[in-house]
Order: sequence, then C-alpha cells, then structure tokens
Amino acid sequence: MAPVGKRRTQIESFALQPGQTVGGHYTVTAMLGRGYEGEVYRVRERRTGVTRAAKLFFPHRNERDRAVRRYARKLERLRDCPLLMKYHHSETIQFETGPVTALISEYIEGEILDNFVERQPGKRLAVFEGMCLLHTLAVGLEKVHSRREYHGDMHAGNVIIRRRGVFFDAKVVDLYDWGAPSAENRREDVINMIRLFYDALGGKSAYRALPDEAKWICCGLKRGMIVERFPTARHLRMHLERFEWDR
Repeated sequence: MAPVGKRRTQIESFALQPGQTVGGHYTVTAMLGRGYEGEVYRVRERRTGVTRAAKLFFPHRNERDRAVRRYARKLERLRDCPLLMKYHHSETIQFETGPVTALISEYIEGEILDNFVERQPGKRLAVFEGMCLLHTLAVGLEKVHSRREYHGDMHAGNVIIRRRGVFFDAKVVDLYDWGAPSAENRREDVINMIRLFYDALGGKSAYRALPDEAKWICCGLKRGMIVERFPTARHLRMHLERFEWDR
C-alpha cells in the first residue's frame, strides 16, 4: 500500500522495445496493440524460442490483480471459442515503478486490422471484403454470446486478421469486462462490430457511395435501428448468409 499522502504513479504506456527482456523469461519482438487495461506484445520465450503474446496490465487498472483474474477466467471459460486467443499463464514482471502482472497467451499470426486497412487502395476495404470479415466476426461472437458471455472491446485495433483465399481468419487480442454478462453487453458487441465494419469500408467520407446492402447493415450507425435489425450476433450472421445482392 502506498504511504498516506502519496499517490501511486499511473503508467500510461510501457513503451517496451524490440529486444528488451521482460520477466527474465521473454524477449519483446513487437507491440501488437493497446487498450484501456494495458498493452499486448509479441514476445519470444528465451529458453525455447517459442513465440507468445503477453498482455501487460496497467497497475491502476488492475488493483489487487482483479482485472487479471477476471480476464484469465473469462478466457478459460471461452477456451474453445475460435475468435479468442488461448490463455496459458500469468507472470509478475518488475517494471520501473514496481511489479506489473502479465498474462501469457498463444500468439496469433496475422496483421492488426487497422494496419491492414491502411495498406488497401483508398485506405478502406472493398465491400465484399468487408462483408466477409464481418461474417467471420459475427460467427465468432455468436459462439461467445451462446455461452452467455461477451467481448466488451470490439474495435479494429484489437482484431488480428489473415487473408485466406476470399475469406479472413480473425482473432481478437484483447477483451474487457464491464461487469456481469447481460443482454445489453452482447448488444453493445454487435453495435461495435457494425461500427468496425462501417469504419473498415471508409467511414463517413465513403458512406454515401456504398451499395444499399452495406448501408442496410450499417444503419447510418443509428443504435436503435441496429438493435432492431440485429438484436443478436446470430441475427447478423443469418442476414449475411441469406441476403440477396441487387447488383
């Protein structure tokens, strides 16, 4: 416990660099992403050379390791959901300001969606590509939701993709716990997934030129309309598998 009158310094970024050793067992090779609770890095086990992912939690977001326990237990409950990475174990890492907890998970090959979209013509996905990606995410979230759970942090900086023919393999590198699972949490996942789709197709600047099939899904990002059309991930997945193109 910090002495009375002193506030614990809040870490806003670990800023780990490639080649830096963490926890005595891992060497950083790249940063994968950053979220509300911490940062995710690609690391290599020094003893075996095996590549893993390590999520380092900001201490002020992880009082008494509560966030770590929630996160690890959630990943364990959802270990057979293909959208999520597989949890291995936790580590205590000595950082400049004190101990930091890290969760070690499987490493997923691929590219952060934000970076992938940035490399595409016009810095956006073609509509058919976006539909394929959205379907992959909807299928993955549907399985998470079928366990009465939710993701809680769906955005393009958390999604790792790999193109496979006309399909995308997709995984999420992070999730967030906003409290007990609820229908509202799951609806928020669907809304955020559609926002991700909207942004990947070019966002506001490209919206007017999108075909009606894409606009019907995006609903102009009107939350009430999205919830009415797609109250669950299953409804979105079924729509994507059954709708007919006008052109």
